[in-house]
Amino acid sequence: MRTVIAAAALLAVAGPALAQTRPPVSAGTLNPAADRPAQPRPQEPQFEIADGIVATVNDRVITGYDLRQRMLLLIIMSEVQPTAENVAQIQSEALDMLIEEHLQAQEIAKYPTLIITDEEVDAEIAAMAQQANMTPEQYMQALAQAGIHARTIREQIRTAIGWRELVGGRFASRARVSRNQVEQTLRQYEEAATKKQYLIGEIYIEGARVGGMQQAITGAQQLIQQMIQGAPFQAVAQQFSAAPSAVRGGDAGWVVEGSVPPPVQQAMDNLDVGQLSNPIVVDGGVYIIYMRDKRDGAASSLVSLNQVMVELSPDATDAQVEAAAQRLMSIRPSLTCDTMVARAASEAGLLGSDLGETEVLNLAPQFQPFAREAQVGQISDPIRTPLGLHLVGVCGRRLGTAEMPSYREVESRLQRSNLAMLGRRYMRDLRADALIEMK
Repeated sequence: MRTVIAAAALLAVAGPALAQTRPPVSAGTLNPAADRPAQPRPQEPQFEIADGIVATVNDRVITGYDLRQRMLLLIIMSEVQPTAENVAQIQSEALDMLIEEHLQAQEIAKYPTLIITDEEVDAEIAAMAQQANMTPEQYMQALAQAGIHARTIREQIRTAIGWRELVGGRFASRARVSRNQVEQTLRQYEEAATKKQYLIGEIYIEGARVGGMQQAITGAQQLIQQMIQGAPFQAVAQQFSAAPSAVRGGDAGWVVEGSVPPPVQQAMDNLDVGQLSNPIVVDGGVYIIYMRDKRDGAASSLVSLNQVMVELSPDATDAQVEAAAQRLMSIRPSLTCDTMVARAASEAGLLGSDLGETEVLNLAPQFQPFAREAQVGQISDPIRTPLGLHLVGVCGRRLGTAEMPSYREVESRLQRSNLAMLGRRYMRDLRADALIEMK
């Protein structure tokens, strides 16, 4: 957040078209310290957009003042320097945001019980201020110094909260995922653990949304130059990206080899850590990829184990070991993974425990051969260790890494993705039914 920023470099002209050539994959290296304190920028020349109506959305108008305010907010939030080349892109993005917000506000108004309080808006402002290392008062003062009225930011936040609650309430049941979907996704994660993986940030410029593919390429090139000059990737992604990851600052997480379009895969293979790609043209739009990290497939065999044991000292006699073995073998036919711990707890002299999930290589050497080869549900013969004699049950097995997401994490990710998709469809339908006129 910059406390001094260009008040309004608002040229209403488009930058020159750039030829579609084959640039090198990397556009340059970014400073990964995206949360560095922002430095004040010098004041830049001001350019005016005339007052008056610039568009109507059903029965609501968007004025030149509204557009200037939104452009200023977009410039501050993305930290993109307004120039003669990119100001048309900023203006187009700001106008599109205003159109969508007007449609959202009109839809929210249809639900009288959906009221967003001032306290909710204040809480959101406080969170934004904390992210910028400011107090709420300092944050609002910085916006005011840049020419943004408090009403502008408060109404934008109020509409965003209302839309989020409307989409969540309307589509929550449709966004739910089944156990089969979660388990299938987990299996995909497990299979992917053997492949190369890329931790990336992404920005997606949708051609249809910005007026065509050439405009998308041109806009992507301008954003790349701004980021190389210091605009934070996360801030630019939040304001300009059409990908669902925009709400997370473009954080796409770990992407698996072969799960993206071939042009994106080629770029990921050739980018070094810390590098930002040139525009990557795919069907329908243009990607910008920031390579945060890479790793080769390093899948491990993970097993979940339960055990029943008889404690024995390392110097126990052969007769003691044999007696323990006979006792364990006598109960072995009746044991399952579900009953092992309870059975041990019910009989004196036996200890039972759930050993949890671990990599086979991290187990005691005596357990590794059985854990590596056994089928799920299989109970071992007695295994001798310095602690005693053990029966071990393999209660689960998967291929993966210790960083594999849990069932709940996958379920939550899928639900968020479904909600985002349903929200985009909702907005698409509202736009198709609306009467939108540009003046």
